[in-house]
Amino acid sequence: MTALERWHVGPWTTRGTLPGEPLEPGRKRTPDELNFDVVGLARILGRRLSGREELQVRLWQNELRPTHTRRCGVHTLADPDNSRLLAETAQEALAWLASRAPEGYEFVLTDAVYLRPLTELAAEIVTVDAVIQLAAERGDALPADRLAASQVRRSSAGEWFAGDAVCNWSGPYPTAEEAADAIRAARVELTNQLTEAGHPDLAATFSRWSDVHVEPAA
Repeated sequence: MTALERWHVGPWTTRGTLPGEPLEPGRKRTPDELNFDVVGLARILGRRLSGREELQVRLWQNELRPTHTRRCGVHTLADPDNSRLLAETAQEALAWLASRAPEGYEFVLTDAVYLRPLTELAAEIVTVDAVIQLAAERGDALPADRLAASQVRRSSAGEWFAGDAVCNWSGPYPTAEEAADAIRAARVELTNQLTEAGHPDLAATFSRWSDVHVEPAA
C-alpha cells in the first residue's frame, strides 16, 4: 500500500494520556497502550512486519490489549526496556504513516494519531480542509465548508454520495461525477463566502485546491 484511499481529518486512534500525566482509566489509553495503538494502526493500513516483529506485537498485546473484562487506561508493560522498545516501534510506525499521508496532509502523534491539513498557503497544493481550518482560527465557520471538504463515496447499494468519514452531506447521485460536481459547486460557493467574510487571501488559493477525491469503485 503506497497511499491511503480513504482518509479523514482528526484522530485515527483512541486518545491516550501523555507520559507524566495522571491516568484516566476507562477513558484514555496509557502511554504504552497508545503506542501499541500506533503500531496497530500502521499494521491495519498495510505495514508489513517480520515474523519476529509479529511475535513481539503479540507479546505486547497480551499485556496491554483491553478486552471486555479489562478496561483501557490501566495497563503498562512491566519491563521499562520493553516499554522503550514499544515507544521506538511506535515512532517507526508513525514514520511509515507519515510517508503515506495524502498530499497536503500530515500524520502527527500527540494524545492520539491525528491527520491534519498543512496550512502553508504558498504551497503548490492547498487543501480545502486547510482553508477551512484557517478561517475557523480567525473566527469564521462558513455554511459551505462541510460539503466543500467532502469526498465522493459509494454506498453498498451502488449509489454515490458526497460526505466525510461520518456523514453523507449530499446525494445520492447515480454517478460519481455528479457527486463530485456537487462538491465543486460548494467549493465555488465557499470562495464567495470567504471573500464576503473578509478572507480574500484564503479565497485566492482556489486555483491550487486539491482535486475532489473519488473513492474507487469496489
